[in-house]
Amino acid sequence: MLECVANVSEGRDTRLVSRIAGAVSDTPERRLLDIHSDADHNRSVFTLVGVDAPRALTRCCVELLDIADHSGVHPRIGVVDVVPFVPLDGSSSNDALVARDDFATWAADELNLPVFLYGPERTLPDIRRGAWRTLMPDRGPHAPHPSAGAVCVGVRPVLIAYNVFLASSDLSLAKSIAARVRQPGLRTLAFMVQGMAQVSMNIINPDEISVSSAYDMVAAEAAGAETRVTRAELVGLLTERHLQKNDKTRWAQLDIGPNRTVESRLR
Repeated sequence: MLECVANVSEGRDTRLVSRIAGAVSDTPERRLLDIHSDADHNRSVFTLVGVDAPRALTRCCVELLDIADHSGVHPRIGVVDVVPFVPLDGSSSNDALVARDDFATWAADELNLPVFLYGPERTLPDIRRGAWRTLMPDRGPHAPHPSAGAVCVGVRPVLIAYNVFLASSDLSLAKSIAARVRQPGLRTLAFMVQGMAQVSMNIINPDEISVSSAYDMVAAEAAGAETRVTRAELVGLLTERHLQKNDKTRWAQLDIGPNRTVESRLR
């Protein structure tokens, strides 16, 4: 089974988000497991199953959204900004790579979208740094789509997207904490969200770095700066295996639980 965690550049207009969700029909091969929207990021994360669902979602977004109208704190290069394919139990990394390449060719040919690939070739941060400057699209036209921009299509292992909010409105403090906790298995950025400084994390090695470990690293740095963590936020879902790496007594504090897993939504 393949998971696809598509990131769409719309998180404020609930009507539009609902219309995009409605483009994904609920069948065993095409399912929508979760939507996480954030108005400050102006971004929605759609957790999908199958290879058809990302195409239906992308086609709808290209029809409805215009990147020229977009504003938000999160970096983006298109209305469908990131489309990563993730192998779950029963699928291999090669299955995900085939799905990625097929999707990239389809998006370029059918929707005239420029496509940047990540995975074996490069990382998503590499695309963020180099797109349209030192790096040109791997598929499709070599100029942005007039309304949809471009799309980053990738293959990756399971990761956990996770945000921690500070009791501070000091963005420079959040940036310094993000820099101090950053490591090979943990990517970090800092944003202002709802008037609070946020440390935004991708736990890209969740077998080694648990949600509670990531939380505690930020909390320790915050305490050293004479502030504290006010709350945490799981973006999307995690697997049951990675849920169990955290003490059950902390699940509520960490914003995780058995109803926030891929497996529970599939059931």
